Amino acid sequence: MLIACFSCTIAWASKDNEKKAQQLQSDENYLCGLGHGSTLQQASNNALAALAGQISTCVASDFNYLLTSERKDGKVSDNAQVESIIRTYSRTTLKNALELVVSDEPNATVLRYILRADLDKVFEQRRNKVLEYASNAQKYEKEGKVADALSSYYASLALLRSIPDGSDMMIKIGFTDEELLMPLITRNVNDILSNISLKVESIEDYDDYRTVILNVTYKGQPAANFNYTYNNGTSRSDVCSAKDGLGDITIPLNTNLQKLDIKADFTCEDVANYDVELRDVLSSTEAVPFRASKMKLERDKSIKPSTANTSIATASISTASAAMSTASALTASDIYLNAMKQIELSIRQRAWDAARDCFTDEGFEMFKSLVGYGNAKILRDPTLDFTVTDEEVICRSIPMSFTFAKNHRTFVEDVVFHFTKDGKVNEVAFALGKQAVDDIMGRDRWNIDDRRMMVCFLESYKTAYALKRLDYLRSIFSNDALIITGKIVKSNGSKEIRPGNMKFVKYTRQTKEQYMKNLEMCFKSNEYVNIHFADNTVRRSSSNPDVYGIQIKQDYFSSTYGDTGYLFLLIDFKKRHEPVIHVRTWQPDKDPNIRDGRIGIQDFQL
Repeated sequence: MLIACFSCTIAWASKDNEKKAQQLQSDENYLCGLGHGSTLQQASNNALAALAGQISTCVASDFNYLLTSERKDGKVSDNAQVESIIRTYSRTTLKNALELVVSDEPNATVLRYILRADLDKVFEQRRNKVLEYASNAQKYEKEGKVADALSSYYASLALLRSIPDGSDMMIKIGFTDEELLMPLITRNVNDILSNISLKVESIEDYDDYRTVILNVTYKGQPAANFNYTYNNGTSRSDVCSAKDGLGDITIPLNTNLQKLDIKADFTCEDVANYDVELRDVLSSTEAVPFRASKMKLERDKSIKPSTANTSIATASISTASAAMSTASALTASDIYLNAMKQIELSIRQRAWDAARDCFTDEGFEMFKSLVGYGNAKILRDPTLDFTVTDEEVICRSIPMSFTFAKNHRTFVEDVVFHFTKDGKVNEVAFALGKQAVDDIMGRDRWNIDDRRMMVCFLESYKTAYALKRLDYLRSIFSNDALIITGKIVKSNGSKEIRPGNMKFVKYTRQTKEQYMKNLEMCFKSNEYVNIHFADNTVRRSSSNPDVYGIQIKQDYFSSTYGDTGYLFLLIDFKKRHEPVIHVRTWQPDKDPNIRDGRIGIQDFQL
């Protein structure tokens, strides 16, 4: 009897919902989509697709879809293309559309609907994202981050073209003025491209190929980063990433440099790896060409090809050790300089064991991992700088490029070598970018040793991911570390550190063991992992001078995945050579509920 009554209740509820659905569909104040499926989720997704079709019909007459970066005459006549674009909202805004279950599984029917009066809200979130990408691009351009500026402008442009009347959208310039965003992006992208200069710095010939070392400048200064492709004689190359004004191309020996086809990569595929909404838009719209992306390679004819050999250009030494005079340091530098010459020769000749005596056991294992990381190749004649401290000697740096056979990226990294006092290398690391180093070393009110320690730690941290040093990462995370990805809500925290005022959106909390297990799986499934840091903010705890909070923008690349977000590390440097990470958080984007949008030291109680 109870079962019969329950079935009767479902039947009446179904009839009521069916009647309500009919009323909503006939009400001109609503836009509706009806979907069917064997499951409620399938029916709901089909209903969203149907709702997108209704919205596209409603807005098509106002939709100025731009096939190029310039306005094309009139409105879009192909409603199917508009519908395809509107469906890109189904992952974000349309997910918030109201839902009515008309009939349950196994023959599910779902109605998704919104008020016509709320139609503009569907596009509001995307408008905000458009402005955020454009604002970030302007910031990157000022910092000489050409690759980031171009990709952010292009992301903004792509999303802008997916908004009805997007060509009429304005952006604030300064405190009072406004300007149409579409022509501003087009103008700024062309301006950036026209201010990039590529010059041949040197040419090195190997057995059957030639490496051309490029000097990349933006408005006369070394570009912090720059992405480009080139025709290598048979096909288009993978995307190459220049760093701090240095890049390279690899071509057959008989390639005519005067006819070399080099193009700036202004698209935003890396950004689309983590922004699913943007990826959907890119797949639903046609690419926007920029003719200025074709680069001219400048070459001084006096620069002739040379055979690669040991060629350290210059070496300098400075001392930060109270116990060692400059004269003693200069005498000792012969040991380190000779070791670096031997190491450089072993890299160029790909004879790693020839430099075995220059390393400790641990250092040599790291060295072999590094030179095996992406077909390592030295760029230009290194200019080395040795810094002598009480505990070690740090050599900066050998510029190298790394290319991956199964993937589509080439990276440039400066490699730093750490020597023990007896002249053995016990660690190699990828250097931070010049801007990141300057940000930290410019903190004059902090002890110089603390600043060097911070730079070295971040370099070791990013290198550990690249060289897949799981044991090292396990050692620097506290056993009770608070490891958070995403955004934060109220939490009791860990035994050592607990969140302060954290009543924000949503987060995924992992234990140290969970995080390490996920890292191990990531390392096994990826040919390479590469991390770039930018936009540092470092703060020292007011209650504990050994504890620092580091906020940093992190670009994460791997062979199967890429993302960009904001990393926060809370690190205890009480034991200088055994730093401990108490908190690691990662955000995919800034949170409007947090001061400056990023989780920081102020959000934790020490």
